Amino acid sequence: MIKEGAVHVAVVGVPNSGKTTLYNALTGLRKKVANYPGVTVEPSIGAVRGVDSSVVLVDLPGIYSLSPKSVDESVTRAVLGGTASSLPPIKGILLVLDATNLERGLFLFSQLAELGKPMVVALTMVDEIKRRGSILDDILLESLLGVDVYPIVGTKGLGIERLRNALATVTQWRVPSVPLVPGVSVAERVAWARGIVAQVLRKDAVDERTERIDQIALHPIWGTLLFVLIMGIIFQSIFTWSAPMMDWIDYAFNQLRTWMVGDTLVPPLWIDFLANGVIAGVGSVLVFAPQIFVLMLLVTFLEDSGYLARATFLVDRLLGIFGLQGRSFIPLLSSYACAIPGILSARIIPSHAERMATILVAPLMTCSARLPVYTLLIGAFVPSVMVGGLISLQALVLAALYVGAGVIGLVIAWLLRKTVFVGEQATFFIEFPPYRMPYWRNLLTRAFLRMQDFIQTAGTVILAISIVLWALGAFPRLQPQPTMEPQQYRRAQLEQSYAAQLGKVIAPLFAPMHFDWRITLGIIGSFAAREVFVSVMGQLVSGTDDDPSNAHLRQALQQSMDPAVAFAVIAFYMFALQCMSTIAVLRRETGSWGWAAFAFLYMLALAYVAAAGTYNIARLFLS
Repeated sequence: MIKEGAVHVAVVGVPNSGKTTLYNALTGLRKKVANYPGVTVEPSIGAVRGVDSSVVLVDLPGIYSLSPKSVDESVTRAVLGGTASSLPPIKGILLVLDATNLERGLFLFSQLAELGKPMVVALTMVDEIKRRGSILDDILLESLLGVDVYPIVGTKGLGIERLRNALATVTQWRVPSVPLVPGVSVAERVAWARGIVAQVLRKDAVDERTERIDQIALHPIWGTLLFVLIMGIIFQSIFTWSAPMMDWIDYAFNQLRTWMVGDTLVPPLWIDFLANGVIAGVGSVLVFAPQIFVLMLLVTFLEDSGYLARATFLVDRLLGIFGLQGRSFIPLLSSYACAIPGILSARIIPSHAERMATILVAPLMTCSARLPVYTLLIGAFVPSVMVGGLISLQALVLAALYVGAGVIGLVIAWLLRKTVFVGEQATFFIEFPPYRMPYWRNLLTRAFLRMQDFIQTAGTVILAISIVLWALGAFPRLQPQPTMEPQQYRRAQLEQSYAAQLGKVIAPLFAPMHFDWRITLGIIGSFAAREVFVSVMGQLVSGTDDDPSNAHLRQALQQSMDPAVAFAVIAFYMFALQCMSTIAVLRRETGSWGWAAFAFLYMLALAYVAAAGTYNIARLFLS
């Protein structure tokens, strides 16, 4: 809790200026950072660590000016203008200036100066300036702006302590003295900013390396091929890099469960609960954590390297065909990790029509919660063979699911833009950050945190549902016969359990895709969290034998599930909106339960038709 009477300081800067990295360093928090605008979509509040006074930083969405064009820019304007009722008045402004892009930051400074609030400047990316062979006179810059300037290298922690000490004396900060009168034109502000840059930045060498790389990365043909190659490497790595750790986790949970149950035909109820309810259920999902980590590590690398901004530019033309623009790429890409931040980041889109279309198709992107289901069924039913000696068939199928979901989402967006959300496309601008070699410590930390978020978010739900599923499968208790083997007993117990009875009642709804009661129960449970499907299969399928490992689960699925049904399950999960949290966020961002219900129903209809169609097509090819 923030103490009453704390001094609130706004952290302001243009997108991709290093603002949130600095905020994290000063507060000790771990807010997500990325090399594109739209990550910070609403204020984040954190107390400054290591200062005597009670100073609170308010990290605001990145803006280019105080003339808001999008929702996130309006948030920043409201906080700085004192019209945000949820926050106390701002006593000072910490402006983050990117030394490699001073002109845009100084344009914003000229507007902030008119607010008449005390201000200091944190000058980031100074190491990049030196790498380019340039010289930036921060002393002269301080004199020209009339405020204190603190050079910072946020990723290495250089200059942080000096700035932290300055935050302890907010009341002593200076109010900027800029020779611009209120109401001057944009052109005059730009000319002033360029004049300042000309005075303080010297020997500005052209970054020839960036230009050489961009000649390929931004080329309509070679850039597209490079993008496809990078995506292929990511999908292949999800299977290959994570395999050793997955095997280790799988073995550990297997050994723990086997040790607890032993050779007992009917273990005591509490042992059965822990082994087959908690361990088997949660363990069958945690085994996929390494794949989530690998995916997040690679995506984070692309973010920090500066490549994702180029990818946004590349797909702008493609998105334009479907009535969207490059800004929609960021929310859609974010949705591949989780639809919730993707939907929230759609606030950066100034056009209401484009924003609504983006929000309503964002849940179609293949989020990380689908990955455990995909990899389980692909690993069980798609041969692990190499195609062309470069990529495995399993990785190709996984890539096809990701690409297919994206294509269908764009088609739906096009339909929405042609019917419900008709309007002109907004102009799209984007800045390219310089290419950088990311710091591995930051990469590993952020990838671990994203994996941790996945586990924590899903863990509570999965644990609760695993317990419910165990109870449904364990009752009513069947009395064992003297001649029964453990495998026979567990199969008989499941067949007469409440779980079987419930599944068989619901199963007719899924008759067109031939889902049995086990799969039906997994589908129903997945509307709380998609990962629950793996937990259900772990308990209801793999639990019928003495080996509860993930490898055995795949083998058990091969023996008990028709491949056509398996592909139909994949098709269902490809489209269905099985996330209550996403539905709640949809309602919040669209302002209507009607749009949230629309998204749920149209995706459910897509999933149903796709699953039924996939089953029948697969039967033709597999028969």
